[in-house]
Amino acid sequence: MIKYLVYVFIGGGFGSMARYLISLWIPWNTTSVPWATFTANFIACLLIGAFWMLGSRQLLDAPWRLLLITGFCGGFSTFSTFSNELFLLGEEGNWVTAASYALISMLCCWLGVFLGVWVTDQWTA
Repeated sequence: MIKYLVYVFIGGGFGSMARYLISLWIPWNTTSVPWATFTANFIACLLIGAFWMLGSRQLLDAPWRLLLITGFCGGFSTFSTFSNELFLLGEEGNWVTAASYALISMLCCWLGVFLGVWVTDQWTA
């Protein structure tokens, strides 16, 4: 059990660092749309789809799934930040931007998981 927690811990640490680097690369204060969070969430969805497919094909064993899916993708994706940014957009009265951002994020992230699964399925078939 401790070994599995360590995998999640290590993956989460690297995911969080990657998320922070994206926020440095695409800072929040340059636009009214939180593109850094959108980018991190979309990439995490692509990756989780790919990792899930690799796991379902028995090409990624349980420790690697814990490290990459639960740890890395969990630390890298940012639902709490996404929710806070939606709240802040609403507080600023940017309701159209907030609604558009929420809808586009949900659709694109679903598409990201789908593409991650599909590409990996094609690659490993």
